[in-house]
Amino acid sequence: MIRFLIRTAIYFVAAFIAIIVADIVLAGFSVAGWWSYVVVALIYGVVQAVLEPFLHQVMRRSAPMFVGGVGIVSAFVALGVTNLISGALTIDGVTTWLAAAVIVWLAGAVAAFILPLIFVKNRVQERRAER
Repeated sequence: MIRFLIRTAIYFVAAFIAIIVADIVLAGFSVAGWWSYVVVALIYGVVQAVLEPFLHQVMRRSAPMFVGGVGIVSAFVALGVTNLISGALTIDGVTTWLAAAVIVWLAGAVAAFILPLIFVKNRVQERRAER
């Protein structure tokens, strides 16, 4: 249960970081206010968590050669759903939509990879200090 909560927290923080990176990098991507970042990251994270396994299963059966692109496709769809649900996210133009999907997917993947390393490093240091 604790591992599940830690993974969920890391997933949310990774989505939060990814949304901020997209907002900084893309002129046509904007989130209205700091509290909205949390709301957008929560909606995006939940939609992405539900959608990605489903798309992976469908792609694996129907088009196995596209399984590698499931992350980007699910990021694109999750951004679309988040945009529909939340009035705080604005994405202008087709190019911005495509770039946002790639940036959010890439930044989220990098953050989801680095955050556990930082957490594990801190935990190891705490254990060594206890001895």
